Amino acid sequence: MSEHAQAFITYLSELEQHDRGALAHLRRSLGFAPGTFPRAYPYVERFVSRDSHAEDPRRKALYLTAGLFALHPRHQDSESLATAFGHVARHRDQPEPDPSRHKVGSVEQRFIGLLGAEPESLPSLLRQTVSLLAADDRPCDYVRLLDDLSLWLKPFATDGRDRIRQRWARDFYRAYVPDSDATDQEPSTSTATPSAD
Repeated sequence: MSEHAQAFITYLSELEQHDRGALAHLRRSLGFAPGTFPRAYPYVERFVSRDSHAEDPRRKALYLTAGLFALHPRHQDSESLATAFGHVARHRDQPEPDPSRHKVGSVEQRFIGLLGAEPESLPSLLRQTVSLLAADDRPCDYVRLLDDLSLWLKPFATDGRDRIRQRWARDFYRAYVPDSDATDQEPSTSTATPSAD
């Protein structure tokens, strides 16, 4: 995880404590393509690198993460988005303990759709995902999410995107499978290395 991502999430957490209007603007930005809603500029653009351009993946990731954080401002280190979503699926889908009788539930189906997302469709699917986390009051690690999105939103970074998909799948199913070591109260213990692309 990068120090830049940590500083950005710390800043958003401070906004959540002291400037609820800022969070309202950031939430509203989710209705627009990342980085195109002017009222979000004062809160995000200060974290954008000077040499980045309008379509820079890191810039888009900053805006998207800010909107998602504003939608559900509950950050927890080491609780990846996929782990948190796995817990939601476990509660809502009630998976069969016997793997031979497994049927894909509605939340699991959404997760599979999320894993298959291309950069263009990812913001909408993430908004739905984070809304479900909010409904179940599940925190997630926005620092890691920002770093993951910075890679996922690169148009031709297929290898990096595949590594993130595999890590998210591991995190999700470790939390989802009833007899896994994960419990509802424990954060993810993923040993995967953060993306460095």
